[in-house]
Amino acid sequence: MPQKLLAWYDRHRRSLPWRARPGVTADPYHVWLSEIMLQQTTVPAVKPYYETFLKRWPTVEELARADIHDVMAAWAGLGYYARARNLHKCAVIVTERHGGRFPDGEDALRELPGIGRYTAGAIAAIAFDRHATILDGNVERVVSRIHRLQTPLPKAKVELWALAEQLTPKERPGDYAQAIMDLGATICTPQKPACSLCPWRGDCAAFAAGDQETYPRKAPKAERPRRYGAAFWIVNERGEVALRRRPPSGLLGGMLEPPGTAWADQPLGKTAALRKAPLSAEWRWCDGMVRHVFTHFALELQVACAWVAGRPLKDTEWVAIDQLGAVALPSVMRKVAKLALASAVQNKRAAQ
Repeated sequence: MPQKLLAWYDRHRRSLPWRARPGVTADPYHVWLSEIMLQQTTVPAVKPYYETFLKRWPTVEELARADIHDVMAAWAGLGYYARARNLHKCAVIVTERHGGRFPDGEDALRELPGIGRYTAGAIAAIAFDRHATILDGNVERVVSRIHRLQTPLPKAKVELWALAEQLTPKERPGDYAQAIMDLGATICTPQKPACSLCPWRGDCAAFAAGDQETYPRKAPKAERPRRYGAAFWIVNERGEVALRRRPPSGLLGGMLEPPGTAWADQPLGKTAALRKAPLSAEWRWCDGMVRHVFTHFALELQVACAWVAGRPLKDTEWVAIDQLGAVALPSVMRKVAKLALASAVQNKRAAQ
């Protein structure tokens, strides 16, 4: 089976910014950077971030020397911000302890921040051509269909790893890892897989049964809880917005945000929210609501706006509105900015 897939890959491999051309040795830094970015994120979303990072920090040593706040700002919008913090930590360790060279074994790679079983296998296989197995979402789908695995995810993980290891060849393991990812991304897709083009259709139990779209089996998802809060958009006469930095660890750690309330399990009334405002001002509530979905909960934020003189808040960064795109503002807070700025335009028009 691996030879069929490799023959298909030699003809149909995707051209990706981080992928070495045929016959060219992969750069471990490029492989590592792309694999960290691709965790929980799609290829189209990653491409511009990868290119920006590589242009700004072309080597792991240069990334290690970067200011962490600059790294977080460059990562803003890509989500799962612990990845960015671990990215910088990993670059520092590789530079200081390994002389700027990534380890070539899975065990040593897994000792580095942000590198788990899948990422270690991907780096070992693709960058160093080690006999290492990978299992991401695409590979889970392919393997579960090949074997028509009835065990639902996430319980099926152990079985899927074992089955994936059985498929992984000793020859060209790096190409095989990229081939099976390409197969899942372009042929063995979640809906309407192009089975007629698949090199493994003759070996696929789900294709033979005609129920391939029902795999992988998944356990019913629990309803995602909802949280509520308020954000305070404060602008001064210079056109600067007040932002604070979140604690370095935890959700959105190290990122910037407008001051706001804690996120609670119950909606917070506007009067109660204003009691928690960072300063006394003539507050105006924006029409509408910011809604954002995190992995484990959904968030709804009301947004209140105020105009102030000077820079009255301590422990706050004041950023020009036209510079917001250059700072570490996560996606949910970019939504807050968009709502607040749209509300300001509406108020200006209404006043004319």
